[in-house]
Amino acid sequence: MSAGGASGFSRRVGHVTYDLVRTPSRPCPARGYRCEEPLYPPRTSDGPAVLTDLSPLIAATARWLTVAYPPCGGALASALCEAQARQAVTVAAWLRYPTAIDAGLVTMAGPGGAARLDWIAGAERAGEHPAEDWAWRTWVDEVVASWAAALLTDPELAELAVAALAGSEHAATPTEFRRLLTPDDGDRGAAALLRHPDLLWPVAELHHDQLVDRLAPGETLAA
Repeated sequence: MSAGGASGFSRRVGHVTYDLVRTPSRPCPARGYRCEEPLYPPRTSDGPAVLTDLSPLIAATARWLTVAYPPCGGALASALCEAQARQAVTVAAWLRYPTAIDAGLVTMAGPGGAARLDWIAGAERAGEHPAEDWAWRTWVDEVVASWAAALLTDPELAELAVAALAGSEHAATPTEFRRLLTPDDGDRGAAALLRHPDLLWPVAELHHDQLVDRLAPGETLAA
């Protein structure tokens, strides 16, 4: 299949056949900026499908945090810092979009991008670089970044957030959040900037009250 320069192929999952479209110009935060798989809804034999995978949003938002608050050290520190950012962002994203419907809606509408976060954190503006260097920032979710920043700087809040995921649709996927909840000295050293309360507060405070309300006793997970 080919349309407008895009190539594609079919894949059958269960009783549904997916016609997947590849577009080489689509930004993909998980793989730099060129994407081998579609980041927009493919078509199925039953009509348009809605993607419910939050991976692009999580990858871009975690990347923004590690760019704005870089690791302290070499390659190992970079990996440890990225792991902590990704775990915090995953918890925040699952809280923000607790159901497949929520995830599908944000995938269709778009998460909003990093424009205000860049301004608050003093990061370089998107227009200062070629489009392929900053296009991944369009997948950054401001609320998720704010919640992740709060979780990284408040251990008690992080514990409540992980506990709140129990029983949610995402709880069906076994996930370990040790580096977020109980970081060791190596984790803390690598993410000294990423976990610095004063540095992250301008981002964390953006939607802090909303996070606290979400974690209040008796609050149901529904975006």
